[in-house]
Amino acid sequence: MLGDMATATTKRAHVGIVGAGQLARMTLQAAIPLALRVGVLAERPDDGAALVASEVSVGSPNDPAAVVAFARQCDVVTFDHELVPPACLNALVAAGVCLRPSAATMRLAQNKRAQREVFAGLDLPVPPFRILSGAVDVEEVVGILGLPVVLKAASGGYDGQGVWIADRADEARRIVDELTARGIDVVAEQWVPIERELAILVARRPCGDAIVYPLVETIQVDGICREVVLPAPVPAPVASEAEAIARRIAEASSVVGILAVELFVAGGRLLVNEIATRPHNSGHYSIEGCVTSQFEQHLRAILDWPLGATAPTAPAVATVNVLGGPTAANPFATLPVALAIEGAHVHLYGKGPRPGRKLGHVTVCAADVETARRRARAAAELLSGAPIPVEVKP
Repeated sequence: MLGDMATATTKRAHVGIVGAGQLARMTLQAAIPLALRVGVLAERPDDGAALVASEVSVGSPNDPAAVVAFARQCDVVTFDHELVPPACLNALVAAGVCLRPSAATMRLAQNKRAQREVFAGLDLPVPPFRILSGAVDVEEVVGILGLPVVLKAASGGYDGQGVWIADRADEARRIVDELTARGIDVVAEQWVPIERELAILVARRPCGDAIVYPLVETIQVDGICREVVLPAPVPAPVASEAEAIARRIAEASSVVGILAVELFVAGGRLLVNEIATRPHNSGHYSIEGCVTSQFEQHLRAILDWPLGATAPTAPAVATVNVLGGPTAANPFATLPVALAIEGAHVHLYGKGPRPGRKLGHVTVCAADVETARRRARAAAELLSGAPIPVEVKP
């Protein structure tokens, strides 16, 4: 069916998105100029995308029956997050639904253990690691990797959750015991001093065509991305290496749609952190900052349509996330003032404010990075009602 849509002009494609958060909301906006039918499976009618979608099915994205019933209405189904339960993926496959990305690709994105093993098998640069499951001698692993040691839950982590840094072997043992008792494998990694965190997007069609976005720097605070800056302040060989890594992972994972590859620089060396198989926080800048946004590109890719250009629209672009401040101030109260800042493109996600909640983002395109960051931060601080914290490296 999808192959026919790549050439026919009379067929109006019907895309289904499992999940109705801000990523689905921004994908809906990208679908409007293409006249696509897009439906969302929302857990609640007031989810961010459900508030603006013309086709909303209300049901739990964790319920296989609800997911399959929704998916049967669509030509192709995609996801706005990785945390789709295995039972739902299995049910979709059994129902013969066209999933893009595929269930196999989604399983890779869900599991940090699988990612580490696949990346190592591809001879990609990753931190030294060991898999801790069952009766593994944690003290022996700590002796190999050293202290402090980074411990990651193989599945279920998100926005800094599911990651621990243990300074002592007994602390590592306690964390591993708690997770393995719940049936969760643990990835133990050598702690490395992170100099910069980076991200790069690649879009890939079912036919194998792929295109890469520019490398960006991401500024993380407490495990949450607060800022994204283009261009990334790294030498050209590092940017070229990041592009090569992204293309290899896209091909090896057979991803269809947007793939985000998170990396960091440690000791002057580029290392792969993890991946996401969906539009990503590090790509929000592309709405105003690139010829084709990551959201439009994701739609093009999953429909096997020609991919759009990814060139930047300005010499510098900065995106700053708007998180709820300690007073849970409503961003609508300061929206007019934020919009008065030169070049500020404000995106609010329709969420009620609460401390730490991701409420939106601001993007500014400018002639230089300093100007773009200053203006985007000023607007985001007005909307959140709190200063943007400064990155603190370990």
